Amino acid sequence: MSTASADPAALARDLLRCPSVTPAEAGALGVIEGALKAAGFTLHRVTFAEPGTAPVENLYARIGSASPHFAFAGHVDVVPPGEQAKWTHPPFAGEIADGTLYGRGAVDMKGAIASALAATLDHLAAHGGRPNGSISFLITGDEEGIAVNGTVKLLQWAAERGENFDHCILGEPSNATRIGDTIKIGRRGSLNGTLVVIGKQGHVAYPERADNPVRGLVRLMGALMAAPLDHGSTQFDASNLEFTSIDIGNTVVNLIPGEARARFNIRFNDRHSQTSLKVLVEKRASEAAAERIRWHIEWEPSNADSFVTKPGPFVDLVSAAIREVTANEPKLSTTGGTSDARFIKNYCPVLEFGLVGQTMHQVDERTTVADLTTLTAIYRKILERYFG
Repeated sequence: MSTASADPAALARDLLRCPSVTPAEAGALGVIEGALKAAGFTLHRVTFAEPGTAPVENLYARIGSASPHFAFAGHVDVVPPGEQAKWTHPPFAGEIADGTLYGRGAVDMKGAIASALAATLDHLAAHGGRPNGSISFLITGDEEGIAVNGTVKLLQWAAERGENFDHCILGEPSNATRIGDTIKIGRRGSLNGTLVVIGKQGHVAYPERADNPVRGLVRLMGALMAAPLDHGSTQFDASNLEFTSIDIGNTVVNLIPGEARARFNIRFNDRHSQTSLKVLVEKRASEAAAERIRWHIEWEPSNADSFVTKPGPFVDLVSAAIREVTANEPKLSTTGGTSDARFIKNYCPVLEFGLVGQTMHQVDERTTVADLTTLTAIYRKILERYFG
């Protein structure tokens, strides 16, 4: 393998200087397009929209026409920086200080996209400009948003064109403390709901004329939190239900409200489907209500089911590449929130491996240049092994 020449820090800096807060592209796709077009990729920039949502521009690029077909996936959209005055370095300046690159999206996940670009350019330069198969980039601007006009539709669009992927690396910040410590092989699912208890409004001085729904809400919340949903599975931690807000909407203290609501989120493992989980939660609520409390649950639509890429040749290949570059033995993990891997897994096996995630979504989000270089070396080693 020849010495790397593409500069991931320079590519990451250029991406960070694009203020691509969801759903704005802000020039970030142009940076990627310029790098890949010069290397001979065929590119498509496609925009998806639907009523009630903002249009999102996405990028698909491919070089090669044969199999195996390896894809890098990622997103250029970022969360807002918050109060910019609190940043040590401006969030969209892409400044490097003492070997550290600062900026919104540095680890989540423009840095990983830059490393994937650099690794791919170096791999192609070392192999006559063409892979021994095909390499693709699937890049969206809708991961940090509602995720309806991004990867899910880009994959559908690609499938309709006859694109078939064999394996994919998604560059989410998977590592906990150092590069090479963790590969995300799956994710728990996510389901949102609102517990609603109906009472009867009345004056607080005459409780016998009213029915306070707060009492029922507290009882049902307690029942839903009392026992675990499960005790985990082979690849996953236990599922958990967490109430995140209680909303009564009462602006005065002398009025018993007529309704009380509590929102919750469930992160669930592969012991449940969304349907079976709803049945379980509603059964527990019904038993606690004992026909004395009027209640219902308003479930929100979800496109986040649990999934796992089971250990096998692809996991072994990626793990071996990480060991060779870093001497670390990566942990195979399914922890954390959701990602676009939940869509990709319907098309091919997918693993998440990127930078260290400790500063993602924080003020002064940052990554070291050394980590960018190491991640580039790992990605390149993966390509060498994959097409070897």
